[in-house]
Parts: sequence; structure tokens; C-alpha cells
Amino acid sequence: MKRKLPLLIVLVTGIFGVLTYIIPHPVVQTTDSVIRNDILRIIGAFSLVLGIGSILRHHFIKIKRKSENWGYSWITVVALFVSAVIGLFGGIDPTRPGILPTHIGGFSFHIQSLFTGLIVPLGSTMFALLAFFMASASYRAFRARNFEATLLLISAFILMLGAMPLTRLLVKELPSFAEWILAVPNTAAKRGIGFGISLGILATSLKIILGIERGWLGGGE
Repeated sequence: MKRKLPLLIVLVTGIFGVLTYIIPHPVVQTTDSVIRNDILRIIGAFSLVLGIGSILRHHFIKIKRKSENWGYSWITVVALFVSAVIGLFGGIDPTRPGILPTHIGGFSFHIQSLFTGLIVPLGSTMFALLAFFMASASYRAFRARNFEATLLLISAFILMLGAMPLTRLLVKELPSFAEWILAVPNTAAKRGIGFGISLGILATSLKIILGIERGWLGGGE
């Protein structure tokens, strides 16, 4: 029963999710709205508790065993609690202050301040560092070992030249040709990849709904 009941729930909800796009009856659409807006929120709340518990358990075990880079686990745990306190009691924006003071010195005590003051700069720093890793990876990947690699190397070289102001002045047609590469062959390849991903999602969803794929249940077959 522990395995049959989840499989039955997935089968029923999966079939119902497909029928909502086919049957426009108000009863079906209202039920779908309740599932999306109410039931999924309840499941999300339980998932949040489960996720936080899993994160804390993982990092506390890492700290206890003093595994590699265990100091970063302390940073994660402290940041988690600080963010939770600010989000719960400090409000989400300056116009709607929470229980805690609106300002502590020059720091606005709300979650939006934490996002704009910490998360955005950290994300910018991470992407700036990734540029060097991408340059290193490109140097290793763009080697003319075969026809496909040579084509990739040539197209990348043309795009880089098309983005440079000096080459735009020297070769007037180069920017237009670079834009054509992005708009036509690149878009065609992206759409092909998108179709492949969509078919893969559809096949996997059908396997899960029909109970063929049961890896999500855990514990093997």
C-alpha cells in the first residue's frame, strides 16, 4: 500500500492535469484552480519544512565530523537563520515594516534590502568569475579536431569579431553576418534542442504517470 497509493495519486492527478487542457467545463477548471492555488501551496509548505530540515541536518553532520570545507557550513546555517528572521519579522519591503525595527543604523531591516545588498552583488561576482572559467573552457573546446569543432570555432570567431568596435569599422557587413548567425542557425539549433527536451519531458512524464518509472519512490523496485 505504501507504494500503490502514491502511484495511484500520481496516475489520477496526472490524467486530471491533462484533461484540464481538453475539457473547458467549469467544474473541471474550478477543481484545477483549487489544486493549483490551495493544494500545491500546502504541499509546498511541507516541502519547505522538509528542505530546511534536510539542509540543517546535512550541514550539522558536516560540522560535527569536520569534513572538508566544514567552515562554509557554518556560514550557510547562520545565513539561513538570519534570512529567516529578517523575512519573518522584518518585513518584505520598506513600505510594509514588520515586527522588528525598520532601520538598524544605515541598514533597512527587510528582506528586499538583504536581496539587493547581498544576493545581487554576490551573484554579479559569481558571474564575473565564471567569465574566466568560460574563457578557459572555450580555449580547450575550440580546437579544430573535426568538422563540427571547426564549425564551432569559426562561428565563435565571427561572433567575437562582430561584437568588436574596430572590426565593425573595418568590415561593414560583419555585424550583420554575426546577427544572422545568431538569428537563423543558432535559433534553429535552439528550437531543435527545445523540441528534444519537450519530447523527453513528455516521455518521462508518461512513464511516471503510468508507473513505469518508479525511481522517485525511492528504495529501488
